[in-house]
Amino acid sequence: MSMGKSTGNSTEKCTGKTWLRAVVYVSGMVLLAFGISLNKKTGLGVSPIVSVANAISEIWKLNFGNTTFGLYVSFVVVELLVHMGIRKREGWSSSQLCRILLLDLCQVPISLIFTRVLNLFEMVIPTFSEEMPGQFWGGMAGRLILLVIAVIATGVGVALILDAKWIPNPGDGIVQALADLFRKETGFMKNCFDCGCVTVTAVMSMLLAGHLLGLGIGTILAMIGVGRTIAVFNKFTKSSITMAVGTA
Repeated sequence: MSMGKSTGNSTEKCTGKTWLRAVVYVSGMVLLAFGISLNKKTGLGVSPIVSVANAISEIWKLNFGNTTFGLYVSFVVVELLVHMGIRKREGWSSSQLCRILLLDLCQVPISLIFTRVLNLFEMVIPTFSEEMPGQFWGGMAGRLILLVIAVIATGVGVALILDAKWIPNPGDGIVQALADLFRKETGFMKNCFDCGCVTVTAVMSMLLAGHLLGLGIGTILAMIGVGRTIAVFNKFTKSSITMAVGTA
């Protein structure tokens, strides 16, 4: 009888942790979408990871969320190729490779949902410099404050997604795949990837638009601040969160 109660309690705890893990994961996705959109709406520069999508959307007048989804799908394709390429080197079995590739493919529907949330924030968050001229939030000081909030939201969102240890955002997934391929530290590869995105954006926007699109102090602050936010947030909360959701 006691064994039955024990098994029941264990199942309840497992279910509770699964639900909490889902809440943490979804909260991270929403915060990340909010941070990316707010970063863009300050008019001070977009996050490096979506700078290419932003430039494409501005040059060809396309929906930002849909363009970001297309970018994320391309990231997933690269991940699939990278993982198939390093299979032999790492000695993965067929079943291991299938699990990894399935995880990569699961990023596509997650990206579709994420970019719909991104489109929602795009609709409800104003372009502050254009829609609030002469007001505090439309001025430089107000937009800098909003930029800091955006960077913090982005960093906390990424940290929550990583702590939940479910399906990664393609922006993080491709960085990890490339880090595995080149056997480099993930933080270093993240910096390299961000620099690559900014470089592609700069070249493309200068060639096709004649001026820089979406690059500015907000881009630089995001490159520096998101990683620092993740580090500080994890220092104080990671152990508690991972223990609570069962991913420790």
